[in-house]
Amino acid sequence: MVSVGVVANPASGRDVRRLVTGASVFDNAEKGAMVHRLMAGLGAAGVDRVVMMPAASGVSQSLQRHLRGRTGQLADQPLPELEVLEMALHEDARDSVAAVLAMAERPVAAIVVLGGDGTHRVVAGHCGDIPLCALSTGTNNAFPELREATVAGLATGLVAAGRLGGEGLVRRAKRLEVAVGGGPVRETALVDVAVTAERWVGSRALWRAGAISEALVTFASPSAVGLSAVAAAVGPVPRAAPFGLHLRLAPPEEAPRVVTVPLAPGLVADVGVADARRVAPGEVVPLAARPGCLALDGEREVELGPGDQVTVRLGQGPLVIDVDAVMAAASEQGILHQATTRRADDGNHRPTRPGQQGAAPGVVPHDADHPRVRGAAAQGVRHRRDPRVRPPVCG
Repeated sequence: MVSVGVVANPASGRDVRRLVTGASVFDNAEKGAMVHRLMAGLGAAGVDRVVMMPAASGVSQSLQRHLRGRTGQLADQPLPELEVLEMALHEDARDSVAAVLAMAERPVAAIVVLGGDGTHRVVAGHCGDIPLCALSTGTNNAFPELREATVAGLATGLVAAGRLGGEGLVRRAKRLEVAVGGGPVRETALVDVAVTAERWVGSRALWRAGAISEALVTFASPSAVGLSAVAAAVGPVPRAAPFGLHLRLAPPEEAPRVVTVPLAPGLVADVGVADARRVAPGEVVPLAARPGCLALDGEREVELGPGDQVTVRLGQGPLVIDVDAVMAAASEQGILHQATTRRADDGNHRPTRPGQQGAAPGVVPHDADHPRVRGAAAQGVRHRRDPRVRPPVCG
């Protein structure tokens, strides 16, 4: 049985940046609808079961409405069995941790995460080598991507079911490992670690550029929002690049370089950059000791005293499913082709076997014996006409 885990954070996309910037609220009803669409893609790829973290605040209710309201073509689509984990909810990061640990025990072949950078950081810290599919439903999202859940489900299902071969379908992300006071790794981040002069964790969200003195990023995308965008304005760092970037910031009037970037949705600011340099894999970077807070992936998490020594190491992070690469490979390998043939000039269906030679013109071969195509020849699956063959003109 092929199982896939789903973690949909009901709190993502709802922090204080809705009040202090132009960020919008990501509706929990839409998160439930996304899970429904995700299940459609998973089912089409051959996934048997979805193991889901219980989600309050309307997410689960929305999902159930969509499941009960399936009619027409939607009702004909196979969906995986849905198992909602039985667990006590604290409505904070502990829920995601407990859910991921329970999924690992099942085990699941992949985990789909609906959330922002913070949600993905928590899941990545406990999933081991279970591949993640990262879907954005948060605010300053750099790690997860905005993507149609149906396609993400299809790609995740193909990987989970082992239906594809080839390299580059799943990649190893980078992460930043934080230690305080010379101790062991205390926290991790997937996108950035920043030192801010703000003394308290408070509402957690980070949006005042003038308070940030130093930052490290694992990758820097010019199309991102937040500190990743600041780093990209200095020098883009691809996700697949082995190195990261270390920035020292300064007030714009004192900095040798000033960049204009989107720090949050609707908030564009001038940021002064005093220095920027590459960080090699495994390199340990000491941060200047000063009172304030340490922000991980855009959220203040650790309060620092005047003498706290902080070091950050660039290490290896979670495995991440590359949806674009998976769908391209599925097309190239013919994984989604129907398992019969069709003669374009008469419309009759004829089964064929892999490697069959001498097929008549107009016959579109499909892999009827593919181990993941379950009874397709006996179930009367739908077929496509070969676009390269012109059908005869009647009359």
